[in-house]
Amino acid sequence: MKTFSAKAQEQNPTWWVIDAKNQILGDVAVAAANLLRGKTKPTFTPHVDTGDFVVVLNAAEVRLSGKKEQQKIYTSKAGYVGNQKVENVERVRARRPELLVERAVKGMVPHNSLGRSVLGKLKIYSGAEHPHEAQNPKPFAVA
Repeated sequence: MKTFSAKAQEQNPTWWVIDAKNQILGDVAVAAANLLRGKTKPTFTPHVDTGDFVVVLNAAEVRLSGKKEQQKIYTSKAGYVGNQKVENVERVRARRPELLVERAVKGMVPHNSLGRSVLGKLKIYSGAEHPHEAQNPKPFAVA
């Protein structure tokens, strides 16, 4: 018996839509990361991009549990002295709400070239409208 290994050119990705309205951020990110990696498929291969495209809607209305809205912080540093920037969730949501979901999913995919290619298949929108109707995306229910 031979070990099966999927090939990237043989993959036929499907499109999924996740509605993040009143959903916990972590649950939405886990569902999106699993679909992007292809972990829900029987042909999953860890070193090959076997995943699907994911469209996340209503990213502005995603929930965080507990006091994370005020206490969770996002930091970024450019490498210069005194150039560390700190933001909490409220400020990120006011500035760019898609960034909340994007950062959560980015932490759940591999931190290499495979992860970067997987993140290219993630489409996030703060509202309920998206321009991907031609791909006939299927709704995905977050558990």
